[in-house]
Amino acid sequence: MRLDKLLADAGYGSRKEVKKLLKSGVVSINQKVNKDPKTQVDPSAEEVIVAGEVVHYQSEVYLMLNKPKGVISATEDSMHRTVIDLIDEKWASYSVFPVGRLDKDTEGLLLLTTDGSFSHRLMSPRRHVSKIYQAKIDGMVTDEDIEAFRVGVELDDGYVTKPAVLTILESNEISNIELTITEGKFHQVKRMFKARGKTVLALKRRAIGKLDLDESLAPGEYRELTEEELALFE
Repeated sequence: MRLDKLLADAGYGSRKEVKKLLKSGVVSINQKVNKDPKTQVDPSAEEVIVAGEVVHYQSEVYLMLNKPKGVISATEDSMHRTVIDLIDEKWASYSVFPVGRLDKDTEGLLLLTTDGSFSHRLMSPRRHVSKIYQAKIDGMVTDEDIEAFRVGVELDDGYVTKPAVLTILESNEISNIELTITEGKFHQVKRMFKARGKTVLALKRRAIGKLDLDESLAPGEYRELTEEELALFE
């Protein structure tokens, strides 16, 4: 790949800023100063150094974010804070985007990536990748609700959801539940409970497929996925 693209993708600025950086003579390839932005470089085989710092380039980025409430799952928005606003410039420069979405008032596991095929695999309805949510419900959740979710719930637009697994953790005036679904319709969890005459008070995504949210991540914090975690989606 071109040297200027490598440096831009690695977070050293825009193409214009990178060209100024190159002119200053602080960039070297295999210990030889290089000022030509058009130079072809193999980041896996050649060592690129900027002002004494080795450039660590990766072709794809995979991040786990504990999304907080009040932030929207978008790359940009003129009115609201987005999940990209939570990411350091180092990663934002790779043009990461959210895999699917979580509602503004929903928190929990959200993946960010540069890999379009990875995102498609996770979001494709044909893949049936499970998503596990934890929720507080205004109202007593019953065995009848469990059965209704197991069969499929008819939403307000007439769509009948695919079978879902509802687990009651605590049933009272305010109930705590865990719900596993394999699709992602707009506001689906809220609409499913609304169809049963109940209201979702709080919602958190705990897992996608076999990947659990790292509970050591505070809301708004993120980290790279490990190789072992990525392998869970193969």
